Amino acid sequence: MPPHSDIVKVAIEWPGANAQLIEIDQKKPLSSIVREVCDGWSLSGSEQFALRYADGPQLYITEQSRSEMKNGTILRLAISPARAARQLLDRIQSHGIDARLEALKELAKLSADPTFATEFINMEGIGTLARLVESGTHFGEMLAFTLTAFLELMDHGIVSWDLISLSFIKQIAGYVNQPMVDVSILQRSLAILESMVLNSHSLYHRVAQDITVGQLIGHLQVSNQEIQTYAIALINALFLKAPEDRRQEMASTLAQKHLRSIILNHVIRGNRPIKAEMAHQLYVLQVLTFNLLEERMMTKMDPSDQAQRDIIFELRRIAFDGENDPSGTEKRKAMYTKDYKMLGFTNHVNPAMDFTQTPPGMLALDNMLYLAKLHQDTYIRIVLENSSREDKHECPFGRCAIELTRMLCEILQVGELPNEGCNDYHPMFFTHDRAWEEFFCVCIQLLNKTWKEMRATAEDFNKVMQVVREQITRALAMKPSSLDHLKGKLRGLSYSEILRLRQSERMSQDDFQSPPIIELRERIQPEILELIKQQRLNRLCEGSCFRKLGNRRRQEKFWFCRLSLNHKVLHYGDLDESPQGEVPLELLTDKIPVSDIKSVVTGKDCPHMKEKSALKQNKEVLELAFSILYDPDENLNFVAPNKYEYCVWTDGLCALLGREMGSDLTRSDLDTLISMEMKLRLLDLENIAIPEAPPPVPKEPSTYNFTYNYG
Repeated sequence: MPPHSDIVKVAIEWPGANAQLIEIDQKKPLSSIVREVCDGWSLSGSEQFALRYADGPQLYITEQSRSEMKNGTILRLAISPARAARQLLDRIQSHGIDARLEALKELAKLSADPTFATEFINMEGIGTLARLVESGTHFGEMLAFTLTAFLELMDHGIVSWDLISLSFIKQIAGYVNQPMVDVSILQRSLAILESMVLNSHSLYHRVAQDITVGQLIGHLQVSNQEIQTYAIALINALFLKAPEDRRQEMASTLAQKHLRSIILNHVIRGNRPIKAEMAHQLYVLQVLTFNLLEERMMTKMDPSDQAQRDIIFELRRIAFDGENDPSGTEKRKAMYTKDYKMLGFTNHVNPAMDFTQTPPGMLALDNMLYLAKLHQDTYIRIVLENSSREDKHECPFGRCAIELTRMLCEILQVGELPNEGCNDYHPMFFTHDRAWEEFFCVCIQLLNKTWKEMRATAEDFNKVMQVVREQITRALAMKPSSLDHLKGKLRGLSYSEILRLRQSERMSQDDFQSPPIIELRERIQPEILELIKQQRLNRLCEGSCFRKLGNRRRQEKFWFCRLSLNHKVLHYGDLDESPQGEVPLELLTDKIPVSDIKSVVTGKDCPHMKEKSALKQNKEVLELAFSILYDPDENLNFVAPNKYEYCVWTDGLCALLGREMGSDLTRSDLDTLISMEMKLRLLDLENIAIPEAPPPVPKEPSTYNFTYNYG
C-alpha cells in the first residue's frame, strides 16, 4: 500500500455517466490514471483524453500541477489539450458563422490555461487569430472573443510581442481611435496596446505613432470606469516607456489637452467610487508626473553660470527691491552679502554654492523662484519678517527652502518607480496644474509658522524639520481633497498638537513605570492578548479578498480565503470580481485542514517571493507577502492588499497555531488597550472615599469593540 499522503480521493465526471469515485496514487503516472478512468466508462484511445478541474478556472491537470489536487476535489474527464486545440483551430477557420462564434467563445475561456495555450500556440494559433483581426471582417461578439483569446494567449509569455505585425497594430489602434466602438472591443484593444508598449521597445514607437493622446483623453470622459482605467493605464505605459527626452514633451501635450482637469472632474469627482485598479493607475500617473522633477532634483547649480546666478539675483531683487543698488563694486558686494544673509542662505558670499548638493539641486531654486513670483506677498513677508529679528529666532528662508524641497522629494518618492499594487494617490495633486510648486508654497508657510511656535534658533533646525515632516505626513495620510483642504488639516496640526499626539502615542511606553503599575500591567496583559486573539480569529472567519498575482491587473482576478467558524478548516477559492460582503463557504471550493498546517512564513521566505519575477524586487509586495506551509510539501501563497490585512492574517494564523502574535499592529493594540484598561482601573481607585468607604469591588476585565485605521 502506498503511504496515505500519496493517495488523493476525488470524484471524476463524464457527461451522461455516473461519476467515478476513485483514489489517485500520486506516484503513478498521470497517463495510467487517465487510462483507468477511460476503462471505467469503456472509452478507447485514452491518449486523447485528460483530466480537468470541474470547478473554478477548470484548468488541465498535468504532471507538474497534479500535486495541487486535494481530497474531495471534483474532476472532469475531457479531451486532451492538443486535441482541443486542433478542434478549435479547425472550427474558427470554418465557414459557418455560428460555429465560428461558438469556437471563439470557447477559445477565449480555454486560453487562460497554460497547458492548452502551449498546444494552441504550437499549432500557429496566434497567427490565425491575428489574421482574423487583420482581415477587418469580424465585428461585435466574434471580434471581442478573438481579442480576448489573443490577449490571454500572449499573456503566458510563450510568444514574443515583437513578432506582432504592423497591420495588426494598425487595426487595433483603429478600434481605439474610432469615435464609436463596442465597449468590450475597446477594453481589449486598450489592454493589448498597453501590453505591446510594456513588453516591446520597438512596438512602443509604433503604438506612440498610431495612438493620439487626444483620443485617449476622450475615453476618460465616458461614464464607464473600466474604459477610463484602461485608457489611463495606456497613457501610463506610454509615459513610462517614453525616452527621457520625450517625457517632458508628452507631459506638455497632456497638459494642453487638460488631462488633469478631466481626470479630476470625470474620475476623482465622478459619481462612482474609485475601484482598486483605478486608484492604482492614478497613483502611477502621480508618480510618473512627479518623476519629471528628477532631472532638476539631480542637477547641481553651476556657480559660474550667469543665467543660474541671475535667478538668485531675482530672489534678492523681489525681496529687497534691489533697483537702488550702490554704484561702487565693493559697496554693492557688501550689500549683496548682507542681503543673502537676510535671505537665509548658508553661504552669504556665494549662495550658488548652497545648490550644489543633490538632491534637491536646482529643484529647490525653482521652488523658491515660483514662490517669489507667484506668491510675492507671502515670500516678502516671510523674508522680511525673519530678517528684521535680532533675537536669534529668525527662520533662515534659503536653508529652510532647500531642506524642505529635499524632504518633499523623500515623502513623495520623486525619482522612484511606481510600486506594484500601491493605490496611494492624493486627489489634491490633481486639483492644480502646478501642484508640486503649490504644495511647496503651503509647506514653506507651515515651516515658518512652526519655527515661530517652537521659538527655534539655528541650533534647533533639525528638530523643526522633524516636526514639519510629521505635520506633513500626518496631513497627507488624511487624503485632503484639495490644497485648501490640506491647509486646513495643517492648521489643526500645530506644534502643540503634535506634542499632544506624541505624548498620547508614547503613553503606553513611557507612563505608569512605577513597580505597582508595572505589576498591574503584567496582570492585565494576558486578558488583553486573549481579546486581541479572538478579534484576529473573528476577522479570519469573516475572510478577506486577495488579488491574484501573475495576471494583468486590468482583469481584476481575485480569490477569497476565510476560516470556518469552528476554526478547523481554511476555505478558499477564486472569484470573478471583488466581493461586496461575506462570501459563503459553499462558493469556496478548496480547503486546508488547520491540523495540516506546518508553519506560516513571511517576506522573502515565501515560496512565491523566491520565484523569478518582477515582483521579487518589489519591496512593498515583499512586505505584504506571507505563505501557509502544509502537508505534505504544499503552500498557499498570499499578498495582502494592505499592511493592516497583513498584520491581521499573520497574527490570526499564529493564534490559530498557538504561536505568539508579533506584528506591529498587535503590539500597538496591546499597548493601547492595556493603557485604556489601566486608566479605567486607576480611575476607580482615585474615586475611593477614604477612610470610611468599604473596599472597592474589583473591576471586571473590560471588553472592547475596537476597530483600526492602520496607516
